[in-house]
Amino acid sequence: MKLKELTKENYEQTLAQMTNFSFMQSKEMCDLLDRQGNQVHYIGLEVDGNLEIIASLYSRKMLGGLRMELHSGPVYSKPDHLLSFYRLLQTYAKKHNVLELVVKPYEDFQIFDKNGNPLSDSFHDQLTSLQTIGFQHDGLTVGYPNGESTWHFVKDLTDLTEDQLLKSYNKNGQRLVKKARKVGLKVRNLERNELQIFKDIQDSTAERNGYAAKPLSYYENLFDMFGDKAEFLTATIHFQDYLEKLQEENKALKKSLANLEKQLEKNSTKKLTANYKHSLGLLDKKEAEIQQILPYAQKFGNTEIALASNLVLYSSAEVTYLFGGFYTDYNFLAAPALLQDAAMTKAIKRGIPLYNFLGIQGKFDGCDGVLRFKQNFNGYIVRKMGTFRYYPKPTTYKIIQFAKKALAR
Repeated sequence: MKLKELTKENYEQTLAQMTNFSFMQSKEMCDLLDRQGNQVHYIGLEVDGNLEIIASLYSRKMLGGLRMELHSGPVYSKPDHLLSFYRLLQTYAKKHNVLELVVKPYEDFQIFDKNGNPLSDSFHDQLTSLQTIGFQHDGLTVGYPNGESTWHFVKDLTDLTEDQLLKSYNKNGQRLVKKARKVGLKVRNLERNELQIFKDIQDSTAERNGYAAKPLSYYENLFDMFGDKAEFLTATIHFQDYLEKLQEENKALKKSLANLEKQLEKNSTKKLTANYKHSLGLLDKKEAEIQQILPYAQKFGNTEIALASNLVLYSSAEVTYLFGGFYTDYNFLAAPALLQDAAMTKAIKRGIPLYNFLGIQGKFDGCDGVLRFKQNFNGYIVRKMGTFRYYPKPTTYKIIQFAKKALAR
């Protein structure tokens, strides 16, 4: 049994045989990390001549050595040799002058239903085994420490067809998607020269929610590295088309009301009266909808307007909704729901079994609006194990950290 460095090609070939892994371990993500200035390392645990466990790591220089990270890995088909892998990884870190080794395993710590009720026991054994060999654990966290969540909302697509997908949502999810379709929203994938559209939506969302937006170059690099395995899905509308559709429907309602009035003049039955009152209510709603859309149609005419956008990554193991955003002015059009539906439909077409909505806070007291939105699509929740840290030279690391704090005073 030995831990060996792999060529990029050998790593890719072995990864292609795996059925469960995160996009963070994909060759495309490795290429992106490399372009961003990280050094990427490909390693594998060889047992009796076979690669049983593989992982991609990335490192950057820090004062006195390297900071190395294993994110959402390692990748394996059987967990039999995991502890041996981690012990050898510690030795590997020492040889490469690593001062801090950060490991974020992709294994599930516990599984919950969509409301946060446990469906499994917690898997404490691996957590404690890593601590036993010298890793420090950041703890089981909630929220977004360091901008990341250890709680993922996922949906199993294995037994769903495209026709069954909508019915698998809760009633509100179905309503939102049907509404977006009815108003004529379209979903398309942005080309590279259109990524500013995506960035503008993300900038607006970041400003609203108080986090730092990414530069355009990040999206361009990701587009280049992932190719057809990434889609910048964007929901758009032509307000003039929508207005004309509403006006046609309004015209048909008025005609129906006129016919009902003639029938009531001849024979005023309870059923006709009820139908007349119901049609009046529909007409009031339609005219209110026209007044809501009219300013947008006057402003934008028949120009295509982007309302919301999602970045979705595809692998053979799962589809990942990496992040998205929307303009609040158009919330009433339910564009974010349509985008999720479109991405899951694409996943089913590609035969990908799992859709990962990624982060939620892990709080189930009603305060998490992101969770409430994702619950519309039904699914379940997995809690990951969190972050582990290993310090090959703990004394050196502490001295450097102390010096940095002293100099900053």
